[in-house]
Amino acid sequence: MNMLQSANALPKFSFSLKTRDGQSVDNIVISACNREEAERRLRQMYLHCEITQCEEQRNDLDSESMSFEDILTLISK
Repeated sequence: MNMLQSANALPKFSFSLKTRDGQSVDNIVISACNREEAERRLRQMYLHCEITQCEEQRNDLDSESMSFEDILTLISK
C-alpha cells in the first residue's frame, strides 16, 4: 500500500468549534486514525477552543470509483 492509498484509508473528522475569542468556525476536516488524534491536531491549530460538533466521515472507495463508461459519459457532456 503506497502513501496515497494509506491516507485515503484514514477516516476524516469534520469539526465545528468556538475559538477562545468566541468566533464560530465550521467544517474543519482533519484526517486521522481516530478521533483523539484528530482532536489533538485541531487543538494544535486552535488553542483553547471549544469543540461544538464532530462527525466522522469514512471514505467509501467503492462509491467514489467510476467505471470507464461513467467517465466517457462525463467527458461527452
